[in-house]
Amino acid sequence: MSRRVVITGMGCVSPVGNSVDESWDNLIHGRSGIDIIPEWQEARYNDRPLTVHIGGQVRNFDPKDWITPAKDVRRMDRFIHLAVAAGEQAWKDSGLPERLSEEDAVKMGGIIGVGLGGIITLLNEYERFVHGKAKKVSAFMIPGIIGNLAPGHLAIRHNFKGPNWAPASACSSGAHGIGESYQHILDGRADMMICGGSEAALHPLAMMGFASMHALCSTHNEDPKNASRPFDKERSGFVMGEGAGVVVIETLERAQARGATIHAEIIGYGATGDANHITAPAAEGEGAQRAMMQAINMSGLSVTDVDYINAHGTSTPMNDKYETQAIRGVFGSHVDKLLVSSTKSMTGHLLGAAGGVEAIISAKALQTGIVPPTINLNSPDPECDLNYVPHEACKADIKVALSNSFGFGGTNAVLMLRKFEEN
Repeated sequence: MSRRVVITGMGCVSPVGNSVDESWDNLIHGRSGIDIIPEWQEARYNDRPLTVHIGGQVRNFDPKDWITPAKDVRRMDRFIHLAVAAGEQAWKDSGLPERLSEEDAVKMGGIIGVGLGGIITLLNEYERFVHGKAKKVSAFMIPGIIGNLAPGHLAIRHNFKGPNWAPASACSSGAHGIGESYQHILDGRADMMICGGSEAALHPLAMMGFASMHALCSTHNEDPKNASRPFDKERSGFVMGEGAGVVVIETLERAQARGATIHAEIIGYGATGDANHITAPAAEGEGAQRAMMQAINMSGLSVTDVDYINAHGTSTPMNDKYETQAIRGVFGSHVDKLLVSSTKSMTGHLLGAAGGVEAIISAKALQTGIVPPTINLNSPDPECDLNYVPHEACKADIKVALSNSFGFGGTNAVLMLRKFEEN
């Protein structure tokens, strides 16, 4: 008999809040977490000023609130700090014991994706060593930069010994983390997984790299709240953000046996590649279309059953146009009944963390019957002509949602969630 997989724990640190509840409250009230990064305003590299001064930072965050002993904080990169914080929130929310028994340990795994890994640790250590501030490279550099140390630290803390790894699939990493975990449970390789994505790449060099690709918005340094404007004809690029979104998922049977609270059910997963270009999406979102159809087909439902899509919606000219075409290609005449929104209008683009955070947002939308808005959609692009829930959240009786995540290299991941019902 096919296994049902449910979400029983959720944790989030993001530019709009350091918990699921705080993030959700700010999102449904249309509050942006994008702001000026003060240290970027006057910074110069090779005597050249930075062209972008804004980003979506996780603020008022102290990793020592989540990581003990405190000395371990300096041994980890910031993406690990964020992952552990979100993971601890999700673990507590799930009601699992602090440490799993040996019997349960082998039945639980962890997959937490990341895009750029510990880039801050790598660059800082390079500066220290090359400029003579350190006589040797830190022994903690490698454990700080490799992606799988996010789930690795959580496994050590909670004693889980199942599949443990980290996809590095650019902006699809978080969704792949959840989707592959879902697949592990369906295949019987685990009964429980902690999964999602984390990213902390707000470093001037990373920013300059994206800016050189003409991917970032550089026109709103004095007006950061209006910088991320998915599907608007005045959009000019994405805004970099950081954060982590982590969930605990498990079989319905196990969740019910231990009396866990169930937030939503995962019912489908799609993963495809464009084979088109290193950064540009395929024409008409062809790969994205196949990923959405894979998720829908896996669920056993039809396109007409989908009520809401949390769009990838990066605020870049090509993504927003081709994602719109992809959605139209999949849903046909049903598209006019779909509610679609891009919460990146408020969080910025969290890169490898986006899929984890946005899966949680989708689950909250199903739980509450509230669809978060796309803010800054003041002048809709005629080529982006769906119902993007502009400016204000709306109430809706939604039962099925898709969460889209697409990344450089032509990688696509789609999660399909359903409002939980016993039968």
